Amino acid sequence: MTEPISPFDSDAIEQLRQQHRLDPEYVRTLRNRLFKQFRSDEDATSNFPLRDSLRCHVLQQYRRFDSDLDGATKLLFRTEAGMLIESVILRIATGRTTLCVSSQVGCAAACDFCATGKMGIAKNLDYTEILDQVLQAGQLLASEDGSLDNIVFMGMGEPFHNESQLHKTIEVLTAPDHFNRSPSRILVSTVGVSDAMIQMAGRFPKVNLALSLHSADQSTREKIIPLARRYPLDQLRTTIQRCNEIQSHEVMIEYLMLRDVNDSVIDRDRLAKWLDGLNVHLNLIPYNPIEDAPHLAGTEPDAIADFARAMKGLGVKTTVRYSLGRDIDAACGQLVRKENRTYALRLNANVARHSPTA
Repeated sequence: MTEPISPFDSDAIEQLRQQHRLDPEYVRTLRNRLFKQFRSDEDATSNFPLRDSLRCHVLQQYRRFDSDLDGATKLLFRTEAGMLIESVILRIATGRTTLCVSSQVGCAAACDFCATGKMGIAKNLDYTEILDQVLQAGQLLASEDGSLDNIVFMGMGEPFHNESQLHKTIEVLTAPDHFNRSPSRILVSTVGVSDAMIQMAGRFPKVNLALSLHSADQSTREKIIPLARRYPLDQLRTTIQRCNEIQSHEVMIEYLMLRDVNDSVIDRDRLAKWLDGLNVHLNLIPYNPIEDAPHLAGTEPDAIADFARAMKGLGVKTTVRYSLGRDIDAACGQLVRKENRTYALRLNANVARHSPTA
C-alpha cells in the first residue's frame, strides 16, 4: 500500500490524477476548498474520488492556548520527527488577523532576549510543515467565521537559515492555483542575513521584509545578537539601501526596547542617524522578560513613548507595537524547549539501548 499523499505535493497529486485519469476539476476543487476557503478536511475532500489517498496534515496539533486578555491563540504542533513547534494567531483590534509561523525547530541565531534561541537546537522545517501551520490556523479561523489576513515569519527560527524551504513556502502561498495569498500580506523577519535579504527582495519584490535591529551600536548589537559579528551594521545598512532600490515599499525595522541597553538618548540619536536616508518604518517593541535572561528588562512604557516621540521629531516613521497575548506569550518557546529536550533525551536513550555496541 502506497503512502498517503500531501495536498501540498503538486507533483504527486498530478501523478495521482494522471494515473487514475481524474478530471483536473477535482484537483482544482480540492485546492480551492482546502487552501483558499480553509474548509474542514472532511468537507474539502468530500467529493475527491481518491480521498483515502490523501493526508491533509503533516503536523499534529499538540496543545492550544487562548489568551484571556485579547483573543490571541498559541498553537503547539508536533512534527513527524516528534519535535514541537509553535504558531500564534493574533486577532488585531482593527479586525485583521495575523498568523505568526515558525520556520525551524529552535534557532541558531541565539539572540540573548529570545527563549527560542536558547533551546540549544536548530532544525529546519520542510515547506509542507510550514504550510500546514497556515492551513490548520486558517481552518481554525474559518470554523469561527473568521479570516486569515496576514502571514508573518516571526515564529521559531531564523527564516533565512532555511532559505530554500522558505522560498518554496512563499511560492505555494502566492500561487494562484494554491493559497493565492497576496505577497503584500506576507512578511519575513530576520536578524540580518544580508545576502538572503537581497535575494528575497529580488525574487519576491512585493513580500515585506523586517530587520530585527535592536541597536545601532555594533558592540551592543553583538552582545544581544551574536550573528551581528558576521553581518555588521555597515553591511546591513547597505543591504537595506539595496532592498529599497529593488522594492517600492518600506523595510520594517524592529527595535526591542531594553532598559539601560538600547533606550538612552545616545542610543536614540545613533539610531536616527543610522536610519537617515533609508525607506523604513520603525517599530518599537516592548520587551516581555524570559526566565533565561534575568539580566534583561523592558523599558518603561512612558520611556518608550518618549523615545517614539523623539524619533518622530527626527523625521523617522515610528510606531509603538503593543504585544498581544502576553498571558500566553510571556514564556514564548519555554514549553516547546522543555518538551523537545525531554523527547531528545528519550530518543538518545532508545538509540543507545538498541546500539550494537551497547
